[in-house]
Amino acid sequence: MTDRFHHPDDREARSAARVRALETLLIEKGVITSKTVDTVLNVFETKMGPFNGARIVARAWVDPAFKQRLIEDAPAAIAELTDLPEGMAGAEGEHMRAVANGEGVHNLVICMLCSCYPWPVLGLPPYWYKDPTFRSRAAREPRAVLKEFGLTVPESTEVKVWDSSAQIRWFVIPERPAGTEGMSEGELAALVTPEAMMGVAVAASA
Repeated sequence: MTDRFHHPDDREARSAARVRALETLLIEKGVITSKTVDTVLNVFETKMGPFNGARIVARAWVDPAFKQRLIEDAPAAIAELTDLPEGMAGAEGEHMRAVANGEGVHNLVICMLCSCYPWPVLGLPPYWYKDPTFRSRAAREPRAVLKEFGLTVPESTEVKVWDSSAQIRWFVIPERPAGTEGMSEGELAALVTPEAMMGVAVAASA
């Protein structure tokens, strides 16, 4: 990660302390129970997260017709995959849209306002995605920001920046890596990272 988006080493510890204090207050006031937070966390550890997005991308890589349907109507295409958990179209996934990287185009997803994010396919947003510096600079100079993430996009390739919002939550279908012919969907899914589905990286090589 670039130092430009570095946070203090104790940031997580301080954030965790604030969360514990808020949780204690809400429990004391009867707003939530002690099990509420654990239940929510379990959902995003086991049911909603980047493992879903990786499976969706892998299917798009092996099935061009599905990929096209995913681009045209992401919720409907995702609903075709019956092995995914229920609720993919809810809880931050109500208005998901997909864009595909390809020859001559690279897509980058940001949220200029806050941290709108398709949780069912990407999980919880990382700290840097919510960083005001990242959000503003990625909109103004996406190539420079991508380079700081270690991704150099050729000048001949157009960089498109998509602004996620409460109305539309975008994710990227990265290009399928070379040399992956004959790999199973499960093997392909293992090459797909959250960063690749956000556009700050490419899928891992086989």
